[in-house]
Amino acid sequence: MAWNEPGGDNKDPWSGKGSNQGPPDLDEVVKKMQEKLGGILGGRKGPKSAGPGGSIPAPGPAGIKGIAIVVGIALLILFAIKSFYTVDPAERGVVIRFGAFKDITQPGPHFLVPFIDQVMKVNVDQISSFRHKAQMLTKDENIVDIELTIQSRIQDAADYLFQDQNPEKTIRDATETAVRETIGKSKLDYILTEGRSSIADSIKIRVQELINLYRSGLEVTSVNTQPAKPPEQVKSAFDDAIKAREDKVRQENQAQAYANEVVPKARGAGARRIEAAKAYRDKVIAESEGETSRFLAVLGEYEKAPEVTRQRLYLDAVEEVLGRTNKVIMDVKQGNSLMYLPMDKLIEGSSGKFRNARTAEDGEQSEPSVQQNRRDESSRQESGRGRSVR
Repeated sequence: MAWNEPGGDNKDPWSGKGSNQGPPDLDEVVKKMQEKLGGILGGRKGPKSAGPGGSIPAPGPAGIKGIAIVVGIALLILFAIKSFYTVDPAERGVVIRFGAFKDITQPGPHFLVPFIDQVMKVNVDQISSFRHKAQMLTKDENIVDIELTIQSRIQDAADYLFQDQNPEKTIRDATETAVRETIGKSKLDYILTEGRSSIADSIKIRVQELINLYRSGLEVTSVNTQPAKPPEQVKSAFDDAIKAREDKVRQENQAQAYANEVVPKARGAGARRIEAAKAYRDKVIAESEGETSRFLAVLGEYEKAPEVTRQRLYLDAVEEVLGRTNKVIMDVKQGNSLMYLPMDKLIEGSSGKFRNARTAEDGEQSEPSVQQNRRDESSRQESGRGRSVR
């Protein structure tokens, strides 16, 4: 027979009790839980009646001590969590104590006083950039379009946070000022041609000086300028001016190349003439010194033997004069006739005899040629005798 059928023994198989016992009372369950909680917190054990209105009775002194221990442990854990922080490699930590700046911490773990110190992390490796474009007036009163890009990063985190209210606006205004100042001091030709890099450097230096003056905490890393352009209304005139300037440069280069070719040649010719003049000077001086030495030597000999020296000088002079002529006139001591000797003809005859002898030895000269040479020699001898003067 089933346990819940009528007439059965009415026993609950789960609780082991008879069917006359109903479900457990809720108040009894709550009371048991209160007793267990009081035992954990150090309160009195055993059943205890609920207070008026069924409220839980207040714990004893031991319970209050347990609660304090739990709260203290929780506070220690929270204190340990709040006492340490980590700064990333690209960041700097700005420590604020009671609302005032205290210190700047480098990358790595650090300690702070919880609930007193506050840390603000600033990324100092991040590059910020902006573009600036404007029309400006040059030194020679021309209008030019300038476009450039400014890149910057945070250099001093404390100045960036506390010294300047709006560092980004400060660097933009400083760029505007530096660009107008630099362009206003430069001429248009210089801006359009070789002055691009130097103008960018000047703008960078000037912008850095201005933002340092305002302590914005920023550092200008680079200034990239685009090629400057004249306004569209006068672009054709500027193109013509640029072409003319290029032609001028080309002609100057050609002239310089010609000068580089001609000037060294002229210098070489001048140096050669100078050296030739020096050589001639040295030669004349040496000859003069030699003549002087010879004259002094002859003078000494003349003082020793005048007659012999005069005769020797005469013979030397005659030899020198007759050595340069091909005509000789001989005086006959025992008569009034003079003999003229054509030395040039005699020399030519002697040369002809020598040539004829060489030809006869070689067997290359013919007999008519030999006879002709003999006739020529005899005619020359007769003409020499006929020219004797009486």
